[in-house]
Amino acid sequence: MSRKEHIIRSYINAYNQFDIPGMVANLHDNIIFKNIQDGETNLLLQGKKEFRRQAELAKMYFTERQQNITSVKHSEDQTEIEIDYFAVLSADMPNGLKKGNTLKLTGKSIFKFLDDRIIELTDIS
Repeated sequence: MSRKEHIIRSYINAYNQFDIPGMVANLHDNIIFKNIQDGETNLLLQGKKEFRRQAELAKMYFTERQQNITSVKHSEDQTEIEIDYFAVLSADMPNGLKKGNTLKLTGKSIFKFLDDRIIELTDIS
């Protein structure tokens, strides 16, 4: 397993365990995070502090969450993973989803690195 893949798997494991310090451990201070849903960017974060703040907020929405990596593709400047995602909501959501509802999605995440740190992370679903 490459160093980059090890970093990605550590990040995903921390995410699944709601371990915010573990999630940010391998992030570059100037991380750029994008969430793209249905072709539209609905979240853009810049910097490790902003990422941490959002991660703390997001963990309150779920009683359980799990990302499972189904494929890994390395290229020169990035690594793309495909994921299956499962989560259970901990509260009612403004979009009509209710506490206890489950989410099942497929998507991909694209990781870019600088100095063995994640400098850019894009989640696409």
